[in-house]
Amino acid sequence: MAQTQAAHNPLLAQLQWVHDMVRRDLAAVRELAREVSRGAPASGIQEGVRGLQTRGGLFQLRVNCLRYCAFVHEHHTNEDVALFPAVRRSAPQLNATVDRLEADHRVVGGLLDEIEATARVLDGDDTAARTRLVEALETLSAHLLEHLAFEEKALAPVLASWKTWPFHG
Repeated sequence: MAQTQAAHNPLLAQLQWVHDMVRRDLAAVRELAREVSRGAPASGIQEGVRGLQTRGGLFQLRVNCLRYCAFVHEHHTNEDVALFPAVRRSAPQLNATVDRLEADHRVVGGLLDEIEATARVLDGDDTAARTRLVEALETLSAHLLEHLAFEEKALAPVLASWKTWPFHG
């Protein structure tokens, strides 16, 4: 999505801001997972993760995956409960698009659940869990990045027509 379009569309800019956090954190978590899958020692992983002061890289990966998954779940729930019904009311021609976005949310939710379950049992000796986590993150990345780009493009026209979020008063 072109930044110039977002500059003239403050609601789209807000949506993109949240999506950019999702993208940034996804990239950080994926890189950390790749390092773990290559057998990087906890001390090496620890250097790559800022903000959390913990005892080791695998713990950081687990905490960051769980935090990230919770954030994306909450963001998608807010869209499903507030944004999408407002889009349906404001732009009924986008009903099929909203159906697709809601279906994407369900797919992403399942992938997030898989990542959360794997992250909770991650330890230093379980190479199968490491492999499952990396594969799940790669699958999530491909699907989620496509979803974010589609959502921004599809919703840009209706967001541009709003002066405020319709569910904020």
